[in-house]
Amino acid sequence: MAPPTPDLTPASTIQRAAPRTEPRPARRPVGRARLLVAAPVAAAWAAGVSFLPVFGLVVLGAAGSGSSSGPAFRLSLSIWLLGHGVPLVTPDQRVSLVPLAITTLAAWRIARAGLHAGRAIGAHRHRTVRPAAAAAAAVALPYAGLGWVAGSFARTPAIAVSPTRAALTLGAFALAVATLGALAGHGGLRERVAALPVPAVDAVRTGIIAVLLVLAAGAATAGVALALRGPEATDLLGSYRAGVLGQAGITVVCLAYAPNLAVWTASYLLGPGFAVGAGTLVSPGAVTVGPLPALPVLAGLPSGPATGFAAALIAVPVLAALAAGWLLARRRMRGAAGVDWSGLLVAAAGSGPVAGLLMALAALVSGGGLGTGRLAILGPVSWRVGLFTAGAVAIGALLGTGVGRVLRAQRP
Repeated sequence: MAPPTPDLTPASTIQRAAPRTEPRPARRPVGRARLLVAAPVAAAWAAGVSFLPVFGLVVLGAAGSGSSSGPAFRLSLSIWLLGHGVPLVTPDQRVSLVPLAITTLAAWRIARAGLHAGRAIGAHRHRTVRPAAAAAAAVALPYAGLGWVAGSFARTPAIAVSPTRAALTLGAFALAVATLGALAGHGGLRERVAALPVPAVDAVRTGIIAVLLVLAAGAATAGVALALRGPEATDLLGSYRAGVLGQAGITVVCLAYAPNLAVWTASYLLGPGFAVGAGTLVSPGAVTVGPLPALPVLAGLPSGPATGFAAALIAVPVLAALAAGWLLARRRMRGAAGVDWSGLLVAAAGSGPVAGLLMALAALVSGGGLGTGRLAILGPVSWRVGLFTAGAVAIGALLGTGVGRVLRAQRP
């Protein structure tokens, strides 16, 4: 055996390589600094992206009507706040009908702001949801401040807007939506969702798909009805005599309320219907309306109960739920040697309450009023829409799952 090699390392080198015993300097809170910069910038960007289309619309309408463009900025702020749920109050009227197109745009940008703020501090790499909640709060605070500033500038002798209410409403709106955005890429949340029972996850997913299909059917039905009444809608639009730019502005205003009409038409297909004023009802079984405002989009309202081909439209929500149930069965059967059909049936039945809750929420936010008189009640009754949706989706999803089972049995 060879003799051991002696250690020839100099003593000075050994002393320099010894571990350090003094405490390390405290690290600066880099994540907190990034959040304080990223969150306000993301909130301001979200507000700007959702406000600029509204401002362009108001300027277009002012140019078409020949009025002064000076108050256009204040009116744009008022409409932007209305899109977040802040009502506009005049000396004799109160407007609370929220244009859901503006709401959807604002929610999309705020969700992205929450996602960016969460990534700035690495919230997606944490197992707890506390950093994501902190990121959402950091976005909501400056957004609430922007709401207070917008409410202060939007106040005029003709339109009364409460800055305090604007700040609280926009802050709560941003907190809820930014939390969803910050949690979208959260790894720990995905692990917790994956640990949930499979039927529960399938029920939520199927309910969401069914609601999206029902809303798509409502939007398509409203578009077809308006197209069939095209000449009447054109006459109503021409009655304003606001010029090309003014008519374009009125058309864009109608498009801002297009998501509301999609929800209302979906409520019509489901059965409960909706109201276009106090004491009115538009449903497949009965149509009771009075004098309506001269809005081109209202030309597509039915004139009587559904008969013939129109009566078959009430089966559309069940067919949409059937498609959602069939997609559920197809997704679970793909690549599986054995399928837990009892779990699929539980998920299909559970998708009904999920869809009912979502549709009730959509019906709630789609309604409102355009004054304090007869048009103070517009839209469907949310709890009725929720009950009808829960029943239709549960039945349709169960049928779709059964169809999937039959197709599965016929496969070799």
